Amino acid sequence: MLSLVLAESALELVPKSIQKHPSVVSHSQKLGKHSSEILLDNSWHFAAMKGIKNELQRGRPDLVHLCLLEACTIPLYFENKIKIYVHTVNDKVIRIGTNVRIPKSYHRFEGLIEKLYKEKTISNEDSSLLELKEMSFFKLIDLIKPTKVIGLSTQGKQSSYENVVSKLDDDCCLVIGGFHKGHFSEIVKKRIDELYCIDTKSLEAHIAVGRVLYEYEKTIFK
Repeated sequence: MLSLVLAESALELVPKSIQKHPSVVSHSQKLGKHSSEILLDNSWHFAAMKGIKNELQRGRPDLVHLCLLEACTIPLYFENKIKIYVHTVNDKVIRIGTNVRIPKSYHRFEGLIEKLYKEKTISNEDSSLLELKEMSFFKLIDLIKPTKVIGLSTQGKQSSYENVVSKLDDDCCLVIGGFHKGHFSEIVKKRIDELYCIDTKSLEAHIAVGRVLYEYEKTIFK
Protein backbone atom coordinates (compact mmCIF):
# COMPACT_ATOMS: atom_id res chain seq x y z
CA MET A 1 0.00 0.00 0.00
CA LEU A 2 1.30 3.47 -0.89
CA SER A 3 2.25 5.62 2.10
CA LEU A 4 2.02 9.41 2.06
CA VAL A 5 4.03 11.38 4.60
CA LEU A 6 3.61 15.11 5.12
CA ALA A 7 7.08 15.77 6.50
CA GLU A 8 8.17 18.51 8.92
CA SER A 9 4.62 19.82 8.90
CA ALA A 10 3.73 23.20 10.36
CA LEU A 11 1.32 21.64 12.85
CA GLU A 12 2.32 22.15 16.47
CA LEU A 13 1.17 23.65 19.73
CA VAL A 14 2.56 27.06 20.70
CA PRO A 15 6.12 26.41 21.94
CA LYS A 16 6.92 27.19 25.55
CA SER A 17 9.35 29.98 24.63
CA ILE A 18 6.58 32.24 23.30
CA GLN A 19 3.54 31.15 25.35
CA LYS A 20 3.65 34.36 27.40
CA HIS A 21 3.92 36.70 24.41
CA PRO A 22 1.03 39.23 24.40
CA SER A 23 -0.28 38.12 20.99
CA VAL A 24 -0.38 34.48 22.10
CA VAL A 25 -1.95 35.25 25.48
CA SER A 26 -4.59 37.48 23.87
CA HIS A 27 -5.50 34.85 21.29
CA SER A 28 -5.67 32.02 23.81
CA GLN A 29 -7.93 34.08 26.08
CA LYS A 30 -10.33 34.65 23.20
CA LEU A 31 -10.44 30.89 22.70
CA GLY A 32 -10.87 30.24 26.41
CA LYS A 33 -7.78 28.03 26.54
CA HIS A 34 -4.29 28.16 27.98
CA SER A 35 -1.61 29.30 25.53
CA SER A 36 0.02 25.85 25.76
CA GLU A 37 -3.14 24.20 24.40
CA ILE A 38 -3.55 26.07 21.11
CA LEU A 39 -1.97 25.57 17.70
CA LEU A 40 0.83 27.85 16.58
CA ASP A 41 -0.63 29.99 13.81
CA ASN A 42 1.21 32.84 12.15
CA SER A 43 -2.09 34.52 11.32
CA TRP A 44 -2.43 35.22 15.05
CA HIS A 45 1.08 34.80 16.40
CA PHE A 46 3.16 36.53 13.73
CA ALA A 47 4.79 38.98 16.16
CA ALA A 48 5.56 36.24 18.68
CA MET A 49 7.15 34.03 16.03
CA LYS A 50 9.74 36.57 14.98
CA GLY A 51 13.16 35.04 15.44
CA ILE A 52 12.12 31.51 16.42
CA LYS A 53 13.92 28.60 14.77
CA ASN A 54 12.67 27.77 11.25
CA GLU A 55 10.24 30.67 11.49
CA LEU A 56 9.17 30.58 7.84
CA GLN A 57 8.31 26.87 7.97
CA ARG A 58 6.12 27.00 11.06
CA GLY A 59 2.68 28.22 12.07
CA ARG A 60 0.64 27.03 9.08
CA PRO A 61 -1.84 24.45 10.40
CA ASP A 62 -4.26 25.57 7.68
CA LEU A 63 -1.88 24.21 5.05
CA VAL A 64 -1.85 20.78 6.69
CA HIS A 65 -5.65 20.94 6.85
CA LEU A 66 -5.82 21.50 3.08
CA CYS A 67 -3.39 18.64 2.42
CA LEU A 68 -5.45 16.23 4.48
CA LEU A 69 -8.66 17.31 2.78
CA GLU A 70 -7.02 16.54 -0.57
CA ALA A 71 -5.74 13.15 0.55
CA CYS A 72 -8.71 11.92 2.59
CA THR A 73 -11.57 12.77 0.22
CA ILE A 74 -10.53 10.77 -2.85
CA PRO A 75 -11.22 7.22 -4.10
CA LEU A 76 -7.65 6.16 -3.27
CA TYR A 77 -8.36 6.76 0.41
CA PHE A 78 -11.96 5.48 0.34
CA GLU A 79 -10.74 2.21 -1.18
CA ASN A 80 -8.06 1.86 1.52
CA LYS A 81 -5.17 2.00 -0.94
CA ILE A 82 -3.13 4.64 0.86
CA LYS A 83 -1.79 5.19 4.37
CA ILE A 84 -1.38 8.78 5.53
CA TYR A 85 0.97 10.17 8.15
CA VAL A 86 1.70 13.71 9.33
CA HIS A 87 5.22 14.16 10.65
CA THR A 88 5.53 17.51 12.42
CA VAL A 89 8.38 19.98 12.63
CA ASN A 90 8.93 19.01 16.29
CA ASP A 91 9.06 15.25 15.65
CA LYS A 92 5.56 14.08 16.39
CA VAL A 93 3.66 11.78 14.06
CA ILE A 94 -0.08 11.67 13.48
CA ARG A 95 -1.36 8.45 11.94
CA ILE A 96 -4.57 8.91 9.99
CA GLY A 97 -6.81 5.88 10.30
CA THR A 98 -9.34 4.55 7.79
CA ASN A 99 -12.69 6.21 7.16
CA VAL A 100 -11.65 9.44 8.85
CA ARG A 101 -13.76 12.44 7.90
CA ILE A 102 -11.46 15.44 8.13
CA PRO A 103 -13.59 18.47 9.09
CA LYS A 104 -14.02 20.79 6.13
CA SER A 105 -14.23 23.76 8.47
CA TYR A 106 -10.77 24.87 9.55
CA HIS A 107 -12.01 25.89 13.00
CA ARG A 108 -13.35 22.39 13.62
CA PHE A 109 -10.09 20.91 12.35
CA GLU A 110 -8.16 23.18 14.70
CA GLY A 111 -10.23 21.99 17.65
CA LEU A 112 -9.80 18.36 16.61
CA ILE A 113 -6.00 18.60 16.46
CA GLU A 114 -5.80 20.47 19.76
CA LYS A 115 -7.88 17.69 21.31
CA LEU A 116 -5.58 15.10 19.74
CA TYR A 117 -2.50 16.77 21.23
CA LYS A 118 -4.17 16.57 24.62
CA GLU A 119 -5.60 13.05 24.46
CA LYS A 120 -3.08 11.43 22.05
CA THR A 121 -5.75 9.38 20.33
CA ILE A 122 -9.22 9.92 18.91
CA SER A 123 -11.35 6.84 18.34
CA ASN A 124 -14.85 5.73 17.50
CA GLU A 125 -16.52 2.48 18.55
CA ASP A 126 -14.70 0.49 15.89
CA SER A 127 -11.16 1.84 15.57
CA SER A 128 -8.58 4.52 16.21
CA LEU A 129 -9.16 7.46 13.86
CA LEU A 130 -6.20 9.66 14.76
CA GLU A 131 -3.18 8.74 16.84
CA LEU A 132 -0.35 11.02 17.98
CA LYS A 133 3.08 9.73 18.98
CA GLU A 134 6.54 11.12 19.63
CA MET A 135 8.50 9.95 16.60
CA SER A 136 11.27 11.21 14.35
CA PHE A 137 11.09 11.06 10.56
CA PHE A 138 13.76 8.34 10.61
CA LYS A 139 11.73 6.17 12.97
CA LEU A 140 8.58 6.69 10.94
CA ILE A 141 10.28 5.46 7.79
CA ASP A 142 11.63 2.48 9.72
CA LEU A 143 8.07 1.76 10.86
CA ILE A 144 6.62 2.01 7.34
CA LYS A 145 9.46 -0.06 5.83
CA PRO A 146 8.95 1.12 2.24
CA THR A 147 10.82 -0.35 -0.70
CA LYS A 148 11.61 3.19 -1.83
CA VAL A 149 11.19 6.73 -0.47
CA ILE A 150 10.38 9.37 -3.08
CA GLY A 151 10.29 13.04 -2.15
CA LEU A 152 8.99 16.13 -3.92
CA SER A 153 10.94 19.37 -3.67
CA THR A 154 12.07 22.27 -5.83
CA GLN A 155 15.60 21.07 -5.00
CA GLY A 156 14.94 17.76 -6.72
CA LYS A 157 15.60 16.53 -10.25
CA GLN A 158 13.20 18.04 -12.78
CA SER A 159 10.50 15.54 -13.67
CA SER A 160 6.83 15.19 -14.58
CA TYR A 161 3.88 13.96 -12.53
CA GLU A 162 3.57 10.95 -14.80
CA ASN A 163 7.25 10.02 -14.45
CA VAL A 164 7.17 10.27 -10.66
CA VAL A 165 4.01 8.19 -10.47
CA SER A 166 5.55 5.55 -12.72
CA LYS A 167 8.15 5.01 -9.98
CA LEU A 168 5.55 4.50 -7.26
CA ASP A 169 4.51 0.98 -6.38
CA ASP A 170 2.33 -0.38 -3.58
CA ASP A 171 5.16 -0.39 -1.06
CA CYS A 172 6.62 3.04 -1.80
CA CYS A 173 6.54 6.07 0.46
CA LEU A 174 5.81 9.50 -1.02
CA VAL A 175 7.13 12.44 1.02
CA ILE A 176 5.81 15.99 0.62
CA GLY A 177 6.73 18.92 2.84
CA GLY A 178 3.87 20.06 5.07
CA PHE A 179 5.17 23.61 5.25
CA HIS A 180 4.74 26.85 3.31
CA LYS A 181 8.32 27.95 2.56
CA GLY A 182 11.79 26.47 2.61
CA HIS A 183 13.11 22.97 2.01
CA PHE A 184 13.45 19.63 3.74
CA SER A 185 16.08 19.50 6.45
CA GLU A 186 19.25 17.54 5.75
CA ILE A 187 18.03 14.89 8.20
CA VAL A 188 14.91 14.25 6.12
CA LYS A 189 16.76 14.37 2.80
CA LYS A 190 19.11 11.63 4.00
CA ARG A 191 16.18 9.19 4.17
CA ILE A 192 14.80 10.10 0.75
CA ASP A 193 16.02 7.80 -2.02
CA GLU A 194 14.88 9.90 -4.98
CA LEU A 195 14.03 13.61 -4.91
CA TYR A 196 12.04 15.19 -7.74
CA CYS A 197 10.77 18.60 -8.74
CA ILE A 198 7.43 18.28 -10.52
CA ASP A 199 6.83 21.87 -11.60
CA THR A 200 8.83 24.85 -12.81
CA LYS A 201 7.35 26.89 -9.97
CA SER A 202 7.06 26.23 -6.24
CA LEU A 203 3.63 24.75 -5.51
CA GLU A 204 1.60 24.88 -2.32
CA ALA A 205 1.81 21.51 -0.58
CA HIS A 206 -1.88 20.71 -1.01
CA ILE A 207 -1.65 21.29 -4.77
CA ALA A 208 1.25 18.85 -5.03
CA VAL A 209 -0.67 16.30 -2.93
CA GLY A 210 -3.79 16.60 -5.05
CA ARG A 211 -2.06 16.42 -8.43
CA VAL A 212 0.28 13.52 -7.67
CA LEU A 213 -2.40 11.41 -6.01
CA TYR A 214 -4.74 12.04 -8.94
CA GLU A 215 -2.10 10.78 -11.35
CA TYR A 216 -1.47 7.77 -9.13
CA GLU A 217 -5.20 7.02 -9.00
CA LYS A 218 -5.30 6.81 -12.77
CA THR A 219 -2.81 3.95 -12.67
CA ILE A 220 -4.73 2.15 -9.89
CA PHE A 221 -8.27 2.49 -11.22
CA LYS A 222 -7.76 1.75 -14.89
